[in-house]
Amino acid sequence: MKVLRVTTPGVIEVQDDEKPVIELNDDVIIKVKTAGICGSDISIYKGTSPVATYPRVIGHEFAGEVVEVGAGVEHLKPGDHVVVNPVCNCGICRICEKGRGNVCANLEVMGVHRDGGFREYVKISSKNVFAINKNIPWNKAAIVEPYTVAAQVTSRGGIEKGDTVLICGSGQIALTILQVCNILGAKCIMTDLVPDRLSRAVEFGAYKTINSGIEDVVSRVKELTDGIGADVSIDAACVGKTLEQAALATRPGGVVVTMGFHDTVAPITEFIITSRELDIRGSRLNNNKFPQVIKWFESGELDPTKIITDEFYFTKIEDAFEKLKTDPENTMKVVLMFDE
Repeated sequence: MKVLRVTTPGVIEVQDDEKPVIELNDDVIIKVKTAGICGSDISIYKGTSPVATYPRVIGHEFAGEVVEVGAGVEHLKPGDHVVVNPVCNCGICRICEKGRGNVCANLEVMGVHRDGGFREYVKISSKNVFAINKNIPWNKAAIVEPYTVAAQVTSRGGIEKGDTVLICGSGQIALTILQVCNILGAKCIMTDLVPDRLSRAVEFGAYKTINSGIEDVVSRVKELTDGIGADVSIDAACVGKTLEQAALATRPGGVVVTMGFHDTVAPITEFIITSRELDIRGSRLNNNKFPQVIKWFESGELDPTKIITDEFYFTKIEDAFEKLKTDPENTMKVVLMFDE
């Protein structure tokens, strides 16, 4: 079978591997049909990921068809269309026992710490595999996973109907969060430096937008919320300054959620947090969000169509990376197709 492997930073090769075989009772073998490219795949390719190891078959957003299951698998059968949770936890450490498997002490993520989905066949434990209605097109099924990340962020923020939510940034991740907030009945204020991104945010249902290059974000949010501030602020831009903006723009007793993974110091003081008793929360990956997101996809409440801008045959991965590099403002989600 063909696999896409980053051998060293900056080098990705189409290589041949042995097709996986059933070894354990809970094994599931999947023929990959589609896969989405994430920013973390690009960072692993570039060598800027702080957690990836090499060589590595990348890819953690993918969908496919079950071809074989182990003797102990009862909820899946050959022919099922499925999506895969790339979060692999041990289930027995204290953190897992506390119900926080997405930050397991022994956490491994497919495509990062272990080989991922950019290959023709994948073998994984059945607990990570979820059936999805066959009416969902393969290109859409591939990107269930990014929406589980958005569902995790909104869950960490405790977002409820009627909340005003500030989302710092209007890129691809921010737009998925916006779509989930819309389902939950919250109204979102979006920021960005790029006017075209702000226009796109409006198309996706943003309540208001702020050009952070020419407007003061904090003052504008206060103006839009009768001087109180946002109930929840989400830093989806993650450039340091945006975390401070998010905190200052949040009402007393509100929640700030950050998705950042940089190790630089963010300019935020104890006074900002304590004086208004803010909750500052991190959000990583997803924690059992696949069933909910699949329901949203299947019901039509969540439609990822507008997020998908490009499709490439999977062996043309370097062309896909080049498109993301040279046309970032017009390129959101790129999907790799495994059937010609």
